[in-house]
Amino acid sequence: MPTLRIGCAVALPCAAVGLTRNGQVVRMKCNAGFALAAVVASFVTGCANVTPTAAPKDDNAVFATPYLMEELDNGLRVIIVKTDFPDIVTLQIPVQTGSRNEVEAGKSGFAHFFEHMMFRGTERFPAQAYGEILQNAGADQNAYTTDDYTNYHVTFTKPDLETVLELEADRFMNLKYSETDFRTEALAVKGEYLKNYANPVQKLIERLREVAFDTHTYQHTTMGFLRDIEDMPNQKAYADVFFDRWYRPEKAAVIIVGDVDPDATLALVKQYWGSWERGDYTVDVPVEPAPSGPRIDHIEWESKTQPWYTVSFRGPAFSDARKDMAAMDVLSSMHFSESSPLYQSIVVEDQLADQLFTWFPDRKDPYLLLVAARLTDPANAAEVRDRIDATLARARTELAPATLVDATTSRLRYAFTSSLDNSASIGDTLAAYVHFDRTPETLNGVFAQYDALTPEDLRRYANQYFVDEGRVTITLSNDPTLPGIDGSGSVDAAITRLAGATGVTVNAPESTAAIVARATRASTTPPAAGAVNLNIVAQPSATSALVDVSFVFGVGAADDPQGKKGLAALTAAMLSQGGSQALPIADIEAAMYPMAAGFAAQTDKEMTRLSGTVHRDNLGDWYALISGQLFTPGWRQSDLERLKTQQINAIRTGLVGNNDEELGKELLYQAIYTDGHPYGSLNLGDVSDIESITVQDVQAFYAQHYTQAAVTLGLAGGFDSAFREQVERDLANLPAGTNTVIAVANVVRSDRRSALVVQKQTPAVAVSFGFPIDVQRGDRDWVALWLARSWLGEHRSSNAHLYQRIRETRGMNYGDYAYIEYFPRGMFQFYPDANLARQQQIFQVWIRPLRTNNDALFATRTAVRELELLIANGLSEADFESSRNYLSKFVSLLTKTQGRQLGYAIDSQYYGTPAFADYVREALAELTVDDVNRAIQRHLSIDGLQFVFISGDADALAAAIASDEPSPITYNSDKPQALLDEDAIIATMPLAIDRASIVRRSASELFE
Repeated sequence: MPTLRIGCAVALPCAAVGLTRNGQVVRMKCNAGFALAAVVASFVTGCANVTPTAAPKDDNAVFATPYLMEELDNGLRVIIVKTDFPDIVTLQIPVQTGSRNEVEAGKSGFAHFFEHMMFRGTERFPAQAYGEILQNAGADQNAYTTDDYTNYHVTFTKPDLETVLELEADRFMNLKYSETDFRTEALAVKGEYLKNYANPVQKLIERLREVAFDTHTYQHTTMGFLRDIEDMPNQKAYADVFFDRWYRPEKAAVIIVGDVDPDATLALVKQYWGSWERGDYTVDVPVEPAPSGPRIDHIEWESKTQPWYTVSFRGPAFSDARKDMAAMDVLSSMHFSESSPLYQSIVVEDQLADQLFTWFPDRKDPYLLLVAARLTDPANAAEVRDRIDATLARARTELAPATLVDATTSRLRYAFTSSLDNSASIGDTLAAYVHFDRTPETLNGVFAQYDALTPEDLRRYANQYFVDEGRVTITLSNDPTLPGIDGSGSVDAAITRLAGATGVTVNAPESTAAIVARATRASTTPPAAGAVNLNIVAQPSATSALVDVSFVFGVGAADDPQGKKGLAALTAAMLSQGGSQALPIADIEAAMYPMAAGFAAQTDKEMTRLSGTVHRDNLGDWYALISGQLFTPGWRQSDLERLKTQQINAIRTGLVGNNDEELGKELLYQAIYTDGHPYGSLNLGDVSDIESITVQDVQAFYAQHYTQAAVTLGLAGGFDSAFREQVERDLANLPAGTNTVIAVANVVRSDRRSALVVQKQTPAVAVSFGFPIDVQRGDRDWVALWLARSWLGEHRSSNAHLYQRIRETRGMNYGDYAYIEYFPRGMFQFYPDANLARQQQIFQVWIRPLRTNNDALFATRTAVRELELLIANGLSEADFESSRNYLSKFVSLLTKTQGRQLGYAIDSQYYGTPAFADYVREALAELTVDDVNRAIQRHLSIDGLQFVFISGDADALAAAIASDEPSPITYNSDKPQALLDEDAIIATMPLAIDRASIVRRSASELFE
């Protein structure tokens, strides 16, 4: 039964805006158009003993929540924050060891590898017992490693506080594992490295660090050099030394946030953690010499992808007492966010690139300031380079308007406060700051530096850091070079081209108030007498500072006309990312800039959600902007062309080119729901269809489907009745429409197994398989089947059965999961999104990438065998009870934020169920093991399985499947004879897929 949620350790850019040092909502300081998440920060030990204290009374403090802080005699820093979020508690344990500390040759990546070993148990609580205890607590556990620190975190319900504290203290003091466990986990770590390989940004970051640093340990990524990863199975003796050096109380903090009594909780920490013995190890990290000139390198990428241009500069170390890094944050946001002139120029207007972002992460030592653009054509590279250089030149020569600086600090503050919407997020945020000086006041110090910045400061620091001596250019494309990029880029030269610009003050941008006023004056929407057929889900909160607003329309990809697949998604994009009749999208983004708010779209088969979260201070202005987008769209041809290009690139590059795992999952749905079925196409559509879509197509689709009868209005948080009434009046101006639900015929499960084998240049093999099921949420058997699925393969959980059999016992890959509801974007998140409700679902097993074709076949056979055993034997009473205990508590984590609660409430209306948490808990309470086993017998089968494989050698894999050739595996350590005997059975187990049911396709032809 699942509990532990394992893995992370990458450091990649993401799409969040504003201040981003926490690992939850806004993870990273980056701007515009990139969807990968990562955790960044650093850790500094030290400080004198601290007595229990409370946060100071400071009206300007961004973190003003009272907290209790004490340093124990052994040096452990304890920070306890009581929150008003009921029942939920999070424990965060940042440790001062990251890849920065890996100064010994051959030991790169070891901090991350050891993060994995920390889940291997102790003499008192072996791994299995450890997992069982957390399972019964319904805990959600994970860990991540950064350059500068490693953080362990577990979120649970408050009755289990003492149990979790005792359990975690034991493993931090008494970790113990065997040589076999160590060598097996080393294989899994290599699998983690390979799973990221399909994304070129991972390789860009890896190459950038190798080129930019000569002596500092930042030269290697958190994952480490591949040669060191491959040698990790031989490093057991060093692992013992590593644990003794770094896992010591003076290098750690215990952070507890949630529904707790601080004094009683502190007493528990002292009881269980007070005997942890202090250490004395220190390390001298090599100092990187000053940069001596520009550097350049190029990556020739084998599989089809869009080209990338990146330029980086040596930046400052993090400090909450100096302005350097704060200035970099503000400059990043001002010049590279979606409202910036550069973004509008190269992404929106001229479409030279479809992604532009910065990554200016905080690090213990001076690191890198990265600007990256994904090009729409290789020929655009030199022009994009020159425009980026010109932007940096202006940062060095022109004084930013004070109003823009103020708007940026406002944006950073709102972005930060909006992330503190639950106890787990607050704890995660604290972990990412506390490791600097082991105090929450670091947070307030950072914002004090933001508030103190002047336009002169920004120009001075731009001149200090955006210099050619520290410039590193890394490009990537399918060709040996990127046209026009030969190392000639220069900010100094760009300054020369801006002759006479020094000292010039640029014009102040139009204020949000002025833009909103223009939108309001231009509004031609007449007042309506009242709403017709309007469905509203409202969850007001007098204490919440945030407001979640969702417009969920009963329309989706299932409504796409033949020959226009992708129209639903494109229409939603035009509403959320296009302008209104009154305002172009550039003005809307400029007005939203100080709010750190937006308007996003999610399109599935039967639902399209347009939504946003905004601080209640800005609710009126935000709504004035997005209501124009929704009710009076601009329908500009330029917006359509830009969004069509982005949607096509999301298919060709984002999915097919760079995401083997998600590709396999989506292809499985397409294989099960064939072309004639409403669910038979990708939500994003087909490239040729998208190319044919016109503005008139979008307008007609909008007029037909965006009606009162089709919409559910969702409101949550700190809104008032006047706001609700205003939105209701506006919705009443939509056409009345009819509440029609698209007919979705049951898909008959095939009577024979089939396989799609996709050829793609990739070093690993991704696998998914499944079949359609005739059960949906609200049906009699749904909760029973949901429980069985959780036992078999809870998403991102180390204690689920498939994970234990394939990854934990055999070390074959990174993870193995099972689903009975659609769960897209699974490699980037731990919890499923709401508002993906469907009339039909499939049962699916996702096997994360394997090292070879042979391993892929063995892992597939293992998963099929475990499914067969589950069907034949059912769950035991013990497995049933532990799974039920887990889910009855875990549902609190699934609904831990007001936004998630709102989404689940809307879905409950669709399915006709009570509130999700109540529905699940009540059904679980009445459920028996016999109910679950009957549901397994009724709905699960090994007949008619449909498989999808993504492989670098599809011909060999298809031949092996057709011949059903054995797939024996070998290990890097001794294994029990019982396991070897089982392996012999699995290796020769027939997959029983005949040649006529095996289809081999090239990745380049998919979704075209």
